[in-house]
Amino acid sequence: MRIGLVGFAGSGKTTVFNTLTGLNVPIGFGGEVHLGTVKVPDARIDTLSAMFSPKKTTFAEIIFSDIPGEHGAEHKGLSGKALQQIRDQDVLCLVVRDFANPALDGAASPATDLDAFVTECLFADLAMIERWLERARREKKDALEIAAFEMMKATLEAEKPLRSIPPSQLDRSKLTSYGFLTDRPLLVAVNRSESHAADPMPTEITARLGPLFAAGMVLSASVEAEIASMDAADQKAFLDDLGLTESALTRFIRTAYGLLDLISFFTVGTDEVRAWPILRGTKAKQAAGKIHSDLERGFIRAEVIPYEHFIACGSEHAARDTGHLKVEGKDYVVQDGDIMHIRFNV
Repeated sequence: MRIGLVGFAGSGKTTVFNTLTGLNVPIGFGGEVHLGTVKVPDARIDTLSAMFSPKKTTFAEIIFSDIPGEHGAEHKGLSGKALQQIRDQDVLCLVVRDFANPALDGAASPATDLDAFVTECLFADLAMIERWLERARREKKDALEIAAFEMMKATLEAEKPLRSIPPSQLDRSKLTSYGFLTDRPLLVAVNRSESHAADPMPTEITARLGPLFAAGMVLSASVEAEIASMDAADQKAFLDDLGLTESALTRFIRTAYGLLDLISFFTVGTDEVRAWPILRGTKAKQAAGKIHSDLERGFIRAEVIPYEHFIACGSEHAARDTGHLKVEGKDYVVQDGDIMHIRFNV
């Protein structure tokens, strides 16, 4: 999963990136995207790894991308290069400033920054769709395809993001190459000073999230930088003092998983214990393909034990004896926490 951090100059976006990834990218580093990979914390993997003592333990991973803020603080518009860098992401996270910054003119206005970014994305998508429609009518493309683009155009002209169109009305499988910005899940991260780290989301942001079909969270990059430098025991005490229950990274990952509707299934053994992120609703055969294409191509059946039952039984043998191991076919819908063993033949 790729999460692109975007934000206007002075928002603290790169500080957020450094805190989440443990890297040290300098502020105002130029025009290149910087990447940082973070393991997705999962207590279930920790438990399974302790049970199997495998040679290797593999967590799900998130790749954070620090997208250069070429559009600056003045809301001048997204450059072509920045647009392409943003289109390559699975989730967009807009970092908006809600703290005093002496280097910038005027007070912080996170709602203004959000509106400016959303408007730029709407215009960028609309321009792409209008160019496509002009060419499609000239080339007499498929009427159903033209109708889909006309619907998207009308949605954007009504100032609604493409993510607001339900899957039943828009077949997105044919749109992946376009990388529409307003069809990307959007997370708005309000970056605050330490003294306001535990304050609720600003009402003007909360009011915008629903119509944007977006999620939001509050964090303090300066606080998170301090937390990241502490050992685990001190982190909890520091969070408690601030009135916070968990770090921004944990909240970030949970929110991103929710936006993409991701779940995890597990494969276990003495060689490796591993988490595999998939879309909720994925069937067993397609899930097998996440492990290796041969498993999907030669899929026979999946042996499935729900995580809770596996832990209660203590072993695969005990789960089998008590009837908690189920043999499922290719159309079985994988559930979060399923421990799976794929039988295949190629």
